[in-house]
Amino acid sequence: MTDEALQPTPQSAGDLGTASAQARVQFVGTGPGDPNLLTLGAVDAINRAQVIVISCPGHRILLGSDFLELHSDVRIVSAGSPDEEAAVLPSQPGTGAPTPVKVAEHCADVTATIIDAASQGLEVVRLVSGDPFLDGDIGAEAAAVARADHDVDVVPGVTGMTAVPEYAGLALHGHDVQLIGDAACQRDIAGRGSTWSANGLVVVNTSAGRVKEVVKHAVASGRNEDEPAALICHGATTQQTTHTTTLGELPQTAKSARLADAELIHIAIGKVVEAPEREQLDWYESKPLFGWRILIPRTRDHSATLPSRLQSYGAHSLDVPTISMEPPRTPQQMDKAIRGLVEGRYEWVVFTSANAVRAVSEKLEQIGLDARAYSGLRIAAIFESTINALAEWGVRPDLVPSGEQSTRALAAVFPAFDEALDPINRVFVPRADIATESLSADLSELGWEVEDVVGYRTVRAAPPPAETREAIKTGKFDAVVFTSSTTVRNLVGIAGKPHKHTVVAAVGMRTAETCREHGLTVDVIAPEPTALSLADALADFAAKRRDDMVAKGLPVVRPSQRKRRGRHPSR
Repeated sequence: MTDEALQPTPQSAGDLGTASAQARVQFVGTGPGDPNLLTLGAVDAINRAQVIVISCPGHRILLGSDFLELHSDVRIVSAGSPDEEAAVLPSQPGTGAPTPVKVAEHCADVTATIIDAASQGLEVVRLVSGDPFLDGDIGAEAAAVARADHDVDVVPGVTGMTAVPEYAGLALHGHDVQLIGDAACQRDIAGRGSTWSANGLVVVNTSAGRVKEVVKHAVASGRNEDEPAALICHGATTQQTTHTTTLGELPQTAKSARLADAELIHIAIGKVVEAPEREQLDWYESKPLFGWRILIPRTRDHSATLPSRLQSYGAHSLDVPTISMEPPRTPQQMDKAIRGLVEGRYEWVVFTSANAVRAVSEKLEQIGLDARAYSGLRIAAIFESTINALAEWGVRPDLVPSGEQSTRALAAVFPAFDEALDPINRVFVPRADIATESLSADLSELGWEVEDVVGYRTVRAAPPPAETREAIKTGKFDAVVFTSSTTVRNLVGIAGKPHKHTVVAAVGMRTAETCREHGLTVDVIAPEPTALSLADALADFAAKRRDDMVAKGLPVVRPSQRKRRGRHPSR
């Protein structure tokens, strides 16, 4: 997927792609929330689908994951009402949650919609939270599709009834465990089901509005109101919260957490909730950046590497575009250079950004050419995003500096011109209008004739939504990570300076200096100028910050949770 949120447009199923005689309806388990729990089979099914039926806002957010590559004209249908979805969104806009995919349409009769699409030979995927048959209770729906003479596949998923307790640090092995899904819970508390186990661990997946009935049924089944219990909200997401209490206090705990009645939760009842080893097993919520809302001011070069690494440390991020790419004001020089590339005028093409790759590729496409235009040329590149952009065209660079990714590092490993070995002495360097010409000077010293061409202009992006600007200024983000000096200047220009309580992380010394020039206190500087190093350095900072608070006997709070007055002894 691209950086932008997927926005499928409403259309009839018959307008989509090419229908297949082998089209199937696949009921795909998505797991409890963490996109990393998707199976390889689930990823493949979602990417191939022409129609995707979803039933909760978590599915919309999941479809925006960077590792998914949805069908270009996929039709997305929601099985839930807009009001229901709005009631259970896990966070408010502007707080760093992933950008959800916009839904094309809602349907009242899910089964009829699925059968209609399958009848047209389209690949249909029905997303089901957790595991389709264990959590989703979609047996009747799948049977109806089969009776309509359509092939049905099931892609099992990780059930939240085991995954969420494990994300909360509850060891299930060695205990008698009873799992109660939402549908079974509704039958049981209505008196149409069965009693629950009076011993061992009981895990219930239900909605927050049914907590009182859950407690009542558990007590009627022989459980004691004083038994340890845990209420787990937003399980297996970076917003997970585990409230440890007693069975009798669960209703008050749910009320204090201000949960919407329709919000799905997990309840664990039993002594294992207060087992001595649980503190050591609390692996998820103890991640160094767990729950942190992180702002990523980005350029068009932005890749999934940084947000993915931050998520691995427990954070959730929000990308804010700071730069827009536009054609050069005078395109004649670029047009001439493209003709020279096609006609064999150059020995090397040097790409210093993904935008430069896109600028050249778009020009080639305009004249009906593809990656074969690079045949016979040697390609040099810096930065992972640049290499990835070339890979999208099926091009692998011949020269990439190891370690530091910069024009200086590239010049250090670039070969000198050799009349005996190099038939052509010209190098084409497409660049942004604001880029310096230092690389051209370095290559000229190596004996090359450099054609340094402005391939695109970078202009400041439009300001983000008002709610995001307000979140930036009032400290609702825990950290902001700057990947270049340009992102610093442009973010301050379009959204204002981050709040003084927001942790500022910079990818290198030059970016850090630009932060200071704009009045920002820099807390973290990556030891290496890479996205991974930046994320790792921020995680190290957060871990040390947490340990310092614990050592001082202070409550561990995120930067955004600090009091707005006074100065906390540990930032």
